[in-house]
Amino acid sequence: MDSVFWLRLGLSFAVGGAWVALTAFAAERYGSRLGGLIGGLPSTAAVSLLFIGITQTPQAASEATTVMPLAQAFNGIVVIVYLLVVKRGLVSGLLGAVFVWFSLAGLVLASGLRNFAFSVASWILLAAGCILLVEKKIKIVSWPARLAPAAPSRVVFRALVGGSVIAGAVLLGKLGGPMLGGIFATFPAMFLSTLVMTYRAGGPEFSRAVGKALLVSGTINVALYAIVVRFLYPRAGLAVGTFLGFVFASGISLLTYQFMKKWPS
Repeated sequence: MDSVFWLRLGLSFAVGGAWVALTAFAAERYGSRLGGLIGGLPSTAAVSLLFIGITQTPQAASEATTVMPLAQAFNGIVVIVYLLVVKRGLVSGLLGAVFVWFSLAGLVLASGLRNFAFSVASWILLAAGCILLVEKKIKIVSWPARLAPAAPSRVVFRALVGGSVIAGAVLLGKLGGPMLGGIFATFPAMFLSTLVMTYRAGGPEFSRAVGKALLVSGTINVALYAIVVRFLYPRAGLAVGTFLGFVFASGISLLTYQFMKKWPS
């Protein structure tokens, strides 16, 4: 494996682990809405696209976003499955979510989808359906700030575990070749790591509250980030495109947070 891949793997571990730890800390300290909001911002997805651009071309990174909007909608479905099944236990929730993801990813892989317009249109419909379902039908109240944030040693542990899961997904994609690599490029490692850590921190209801916010934030912010950088990378370059993509996603996140603030506590 080349040195650039190991650098990408290391950054995926560091960025992903730090993001999982930050998400869990924010949820404990400031409530489930903010924790889920942070967890749904583009982090590892941005690293992946950036390294595609570095190792290949900005145009290749742009083309890699083709299925990302649809994949984020699928991740919303994965979170809904977790929200419904986790009442039976963490293992059941994770197994149900992972099974659904592999089923949906397999369908996309078999279809050979290369149509960006179809991906965006499907994302709009599925993401709207997921948000309406979790808003109107699945009764989950938001959790306020918890009074006892985790000890520093526990924060480090979360970062190590979360980073390992995310880096493991990147490594499996590399070892498995283009087919498995394409599948694992959209694997919701960030989402699942966050849900596990919040379950361990506050139990199933706390994890479900964070998952509800994570669903809204992730299905909207990451998909819009991918759409923006798709058009910016070939025209503005990787550095400017990544920066402007983050600025745009951050602005949208403020709007999604205002939406989430209306949820009952």
